[in-house]
Amino acid sequence: MTPSSAVPVRPGAEPFSAEGGPVGVLLSHGFTGSPASMRPWGEHLAALGHTVRVPRLPGHGTTWQDMNRTRWQDWYAELETAFDDLVARCDTVVVGGLSMGGALALRLAEERADEVAAVVVVNPAIASGRFDVKLVPLLQWVVPSMPGIGNDIKKPGVDEVGYDRTPLKALASMLQLWKVIRADLASVRAPLLYLRSADDHVVDETSTPLVMEGVSSTVRELVPLPDSFHVATIDNDAETVFERSAAFIEEHARARS
Repeated sequence: MTPSSAVPVRPGAEPFSAEGGPVGVLLSHGFTGSPASMRPWGEHLAALGHTVRVPRLPGHGTTWQDMNRTRWQDWYAELETAFDDLVARCDTVVVGGLSMGGALALRLAEERADEVAAVVVVNPAIASGRFDVKLVPLLQWVVPSMPGIGNDIKKPGVDEVGYDRTPLKALASMLQLWKVIRADLASVRAPLLYLRSADDHVVDETSTPLVMEGVSSTVRELVPLPDSFHVATIDNDAETVFERSAAFIEEHARARS
């Protein structure tokens, strides 16, 4: 399923792209979010000379009803198209993302292991212990949406340009994506940088040990983010995300370029 192309994109939710040097960086926003949550990070890496892509995933940045017509395969296809573009332009490519974007980045690292130089994830989700999430496969046939998960941000006055409702058919599809990723985590061999908020009201601790212990990466770094909620890329610890990821890319991606 694909969303209607006639649905206008909300201001601030546009994709971001920057041409740069031989290291490409692909960053993905999260479920019901938009490129607004990733743009400052992308701009920081672009200012360091990297070629950067922050696509807008189908159904995002428009309406939650529009998103309910999309599935994880649509989101992944958009990300893979941007990845292919970077592979064609750059010597090495790093993939990263926030929340579901981190899950999609991990999927790319599974399927395209020989082409991914490093992986950087912020509060990624590939599982959940929440009771309401477990009910979603049934709830999707009863109600179209439930309360939103957007803007879990500690810093005042910051907006990720997301939805105030969670589309349940799309959410049920994301749960299917989680199963696919969990089954193939051992295929991830690239160096992994995992940044985790201490106080996250969206993604619980279930995913952290699954990822850190499930991948085959010989380099696995876990960095705490003590002063941020879920959307840490635009929260109080954003500079930590930017600086640690830049250093990680410098060490592990440039070594291959």
